Amino acid sequence: FRTAKAIPIASAKDDRWLMEKAYVDIAQALHEGELVCLFPEGKLTSTGDMSEFKGGIRKIIDRSPVPVIPMALRGLWGSMLTRGEGNPFGRSFRRGPWSKLSLAVGLPLAPELATPEALQERVLALRGDWK
Repeated sequence: FRTAKAIPIASAKDDRWLMEKAYVDIAQALHEGELVCLFPEGKLTSTGDMSEFKGGIRKIIDRSPVPVIPMALRGLWGSMLTRGEGNPFGRSFRRGPWSKLSLAVGLPLAPELATPEALQERVLALRGDWK
């Protein structure tokens, strides 16, 4: 976590203190000019389908109004990184153990336009038919 400068976060239900600390740490990183990458679904999927984006992104932007760049990871589902049932080394891979992964990057959104719904729509468009 430390090497990657990852900021741990939890839901308010799981750990309210950790969630609030994450918001403070994210605001500090943005204030210092760092890029912050978020996965606004709040959980890993077990199907490869995208879950609904959570409202935490709005809390972050309200504290630190910065442009948001939507991005979509493509090719994760069916790879060794798939979060499905069972041991990842014991299942067959639809795309082989070394799947081709790609990152699609969209145009920045102004802070006032970066709602969870708008971001999810853009990320889905960037992802296309990929999982």
